[in-house]
Amino acid sequence: QAAKSARTVVIAGVPDGLLHNDVMTDILMIHFQMSKNNGGDVEEVTYPTKEKGVAYVTFEDQEVVESVLKKEEHRLQDKRLSGYYPLKVTRYCENVSSFIIYLVVLPL
Repeated sequence: QAAKSARTVVIAGVPDGLLHNDVMTDILMIHFQMSKNNGGDVEEVTYPTKEKGVAYVTFEDQEVVESVLKKEEHRLQDKRLSGYYPLKVTRYCENVSSFIIYLVVLPL
């Protein structure tokens, strides 16, 4: 099994404060398990994180990471959300400080 960092993606654009954190974690897990989103088996979702609107999704297989990154547009949709939310999905990199991830991932 590949290292956890190699099986993890960073998700930015998670709507903050709309729903309870547990519910949002659930919605993210469902989104990234769906084949229409190029997803697969999710090992864990880390939300909330220190960065507002950012979550980490770890998959059981590294191939799923590649598949998820290839999808042009991820839109978070759920009946519990008022609309859909575009998500920015990037590869997780341990050597990059969270501050740089914050700058790269979130639009200024």
